[in-house]
Amino acid sequence: MSIKRLSAFLAAVGWLSVGWGLGASFQIPVQYHKLQNGLKVVLSPDNTAPTAVVGVYYNIGFRIEPKNRTGFAHLFEHMMFQGSQNLGKMEFIRLVQQNGGVLNGSTRFDFTNYFEIVPAHKLETALWAEADRMKGLAITQENLTNQQEVVKNEVKVNVLNQPYGGFLWLDMPQFANTNWYNAHNFYGDLKDLDAANLEDVKKFFATYYAPNNAALVVVGDFQPAEALRLVRKYFEGIPAAEQPADVDLTEPRQDKEKKVSKPDPLANRPALAFAYHMPERNTVDYYAMGLLDQILLQGDDSRLRQHLVKTKGYTATVEGGINLLGNMFNYNGPMLWMAYLYHDQAVKPDVIMAAADEVIEGIRSKPISAPELQRALVKWRSAFYDTLSDYYGFGRADLLASLALFDDDPSRINRLEAEFRKLTPESLQKAAQEYLQPTNRTVLTIEPKAGS
Repeated sequence: MSIKRLSAFLAAVGWLSVGWGLGASFQIPVQYHKLQNGLKVVLSPDNTAPTAVVGVYYNIGFRIEPKNRTGFAHLFEHMMFQGSQNLGKMEFIRLVQQNGGVLNGSTRFDFTNYFEIVPAHKLETALWAEADRMKGLAITQENLTNQQEVVKNEVKVNVLNQPYGGFLWLDMPQFANTNWYNAHNFYGDLKDLDAANLEDVKKFFATYYAPNNAALVVVGDFQPAEALRLVRKYFEGIPAAEQPADVDLTEPRQDKEKKVSKPDPLANRPALAFAYHMPERNTVDYYAMGLLDQILLQGDDSRLRQHLVKTKGYTATVEGGINLLGNMFNYNGPMLWMAYLYHDQAVKPDVIMAAADEVIEGIRSKPISAPELQRALVKWRSAFYDTLSDYYGFGRADLLASLALFDDDPSRINRLEAEFRKLTPESLQKAAQEYLQPTNRTVLTIEPKAGS
């Protein structure tokens, strides 16, 4: 295909190219509406495939679940599949699957989401079903008791009886943070899961699963005017609910390095993780950390992998990033930049950390070169557009919903790249000096069973 014809194709699907190579910029179509009941609606047409993604994101994640009810936000995610006004238990799942679609839900730091990917001509079916459970959930003692047991078994399988269970996403926030909302057991203590009662569930649903606490995103092959008509038809009559005051998620500045060791009798090798508190979202330092992540940790050319794997041979790989339960855009509060690895007993954690410090101090003490900055931009840009196209358009829906929920501005999706292009070697060094210092760091080690 010629460049001229390819340009025409990209324009037709909404990816408007204004250049080639590093300077290329893409425009994602975004229409943003708010219904009278406060529901945020984002429409992003893309006719490259005859499918549609419907995502409903509620502005309630496990970070702000009630005290003494740890794991409650995740428990409630399970409740949302137990039936609604017109759909019986598990009928939502069967409805989507029998119409050729897939679906899922998840609980994250700052939202709980539900999504379906369906053939484009079944868009109305998905919208109707999502509206049906937003209007009224089947909240019964039988459903609650059943899902309490399901979630408790999930905790046992995924954490308590799993080697390295909870390592990183569950353990590190509890050690690195001090504010309870950022530092509690998000998966849930078994006693707290048992303590949840029917009144808790009803109150939680009435408060947080209201349209004025949600964003609805539709991505795919549809006509925006018709999609908006269907959204209004099914969602506009759902009443809004009074929302509580925002929870204070402020995390006090860390002024001393934390070192924590956790025994794990099921693990067969030691593990090491280190995490630094991130700058506030949407600041210059925040974007700088996005590129520092590329330089230090992402890909085989990253400095930490080159030094710890290729040069020192301490581990087979080093992984990590910003927000291990998502990406640097789909959270709204304090966050960690984290690296982790597994290693042999013969290599001590202090030796590994000394080698990691050599790399990080190199970033802090001297500005990176212009070519390395350009490589970081290329890597970030590649990862960003991979995310947008992920899972038949779900990646785009996820980002649009997050920007609508947290910033009231989903069109920011088309301005993010420009924020990274403003960065200089000096601005990256400044961010590294401020945030990648040992006093802003927590080091977590996993001690395996004896003799491993």
